[in-house]
Amino acid sequence: MIQTRARRLCAVVALALAAVLGPVTSTPAVTAPVEMPEPPSADVARSELADLTVEPPHSMEGYSRAKFPHWLQQGNSCDTRETVLKRDGQNVTQDAQCRAVSGTWHSHYDDRTLTSASLVDIDHMVPLANAWRSGADNWTTARRAEFANDLQHSQLIAVSAGSNRSKGDQSPDQWSPPNRGYWCTYARAWTDVKHVYHLSVTPPEADKLVTMLDTCA
Repeated sequence: MIQTRARRLCAVVALALAAVLGPVTSTPAVTAPVEMPEPPSADVARSELADLTVEPPHSMEGYSRAKFPHWLQQGNSCDTRETVLKRDGQNVTQDAQCRAVSGTWHSHYDDRTLTSASLVDIDHMVPLANAWRSGADNWTTARRAEFANDLQHSQLIAVSAGSNRSKGDQSPDQWSPPNRGYWCTYARAWTDVKHVYHLSVTPPEADKLVTMLDTCA
């Protein structure tokens, strides 16, 4: 009898608190930025670069894109790709399934303007395979998923499909944006992502990042 009364009292208290405080959720929703997050300044990026481990690339043994779950749901039927298409585009219209049916996108890599989402790729600034060679081979699947869907850092960007496929999984010493005017932002973003995720760089990669950061005004 005492336990029953106690349970009833707890229920009444809980209802009273809910009325005053409103519903409580254990995990607040993450709101995506309205544009690609601005990477740190060139001076900060240089400091981050100096803090990175410089070493040869890790083996690709065991690598698979499937080990980096990507384009996860972000709410309202939108996955990560559609979220970035909306974020990085202008006048983007989406259908009931969150697919971008119209809009324009400026591809900073090659300075092109695109008018169809089918011509746009969402690039991982630091490619998944490059991350694997830089330390992600030791991560958990959950950490890889966080990396592959990161909307909080300068890791995802809408660019032309042609430039993204030309880049592939190459590091800056192997490929850099044809649009040299974007080198500063690219190097700042690349360096910051590697710093945030404690990934390493190779000696040629580090040297090219220094060169690209030197283009910052």
